[in-house]
Formats: sequence, C-alpha cells, structure tokens
Amino acid sequence: MNAQRADVDVVNFGELDPKTNELLQQGVVAYRTDREKADSLFKQALALTPQELAPYYCLYKIHTYMGSLDYAADVATEGMKEATRQAGWPSDPKAWPALTDVQDGPARFALYTLKALSFIELKRGHSERTKEYLDILSRADPQGSVGWKVIEELAQGSVQ
Repeated sequence: MNAQRADVDVVNFGELDPKTNELLQQGVVAYRTDREKADSLFKQALALTPQELAPYYCLYKIHTYMGSLDYAADVATEGMKEATRQAGWPSDPKAWPALTDVQDGPARFALYTLKALSFIELKRGHSERTKEYLDILSRADPQGSVGWKVIEELAQGSVQ
C-alpha cells in the first residue's frame, strides 16, 4: 500500500465533518512551511464546526509551539468548555468527577486540554495556576492517563 495516496490523512482526528477534516489536514501540512496559513485553516475549521474538538486542539497546540501563549490559553479554555458540555460535566474543573478509566471522547479531551493548560501556565510563569490545574488532574485522572504527570515533573523541576 502506498502511504503517499491523496486520500490518506496526515493525522487521524477521528470521525469529523469531511470539510473540517480537510481543513485540518491542510493546516497540518501547511504548518511545516507556513504557520500563518495553518492558523487560518485551523480557524476556518473551528468556525465551520465549533462543536468539533479537533480544531481547538490544533489551534492551541500550534500557538503553544509558536509562543503565543495567551491565545493558546484562550483557545484551550474554549475547547475545554465545549468538551465539558459534550461530556455532561460541570464547566468548573474543580467539580469534575474522579475517573479510574478515561475513555476516548469529550471527557478525555477535557482532561487532556486541562493538562495542556497546565503546561501553558507553566510556560507563562504562573506557578500557582499550574499547581491548581495539576491538583485537579491528580484527583480527576489519578492514573495519569492523559500524561499530566510529565507536566507535574516539569513544574517541580522549575521550582527547585
């Protein structure tokens, strides 16, 4: 099988609206050479289907990489709100349920995005907010299934 086929996605975002998926795939490819174009494509995907979580992920991820941390935090917060709405969770992360098994879906996205926010806040130098988010994750995802323990280790290293 030829991995260069045009119908093979660069990144598997799961079940998405085909047009949204097309915009995200184009954005992933564009990011390598033209970050502004990637940003525009990801924003188009989000505007087209604001209920889809993948565009939020793409936007907060590239803006974190680019150092646009305020924008990354805003987009991650909005994506987390949408994920908690879809999961039927309270919008306040402090009220999230403790999970022993985190399956794919909006709940996992919410937890993963809170992990991303803890990293963004760490990079912004907001150690108290980082600790607050990590404390929530330690209760809501005690197994560390979304990888928040790596951010905890980074945070501990930054205060020593």
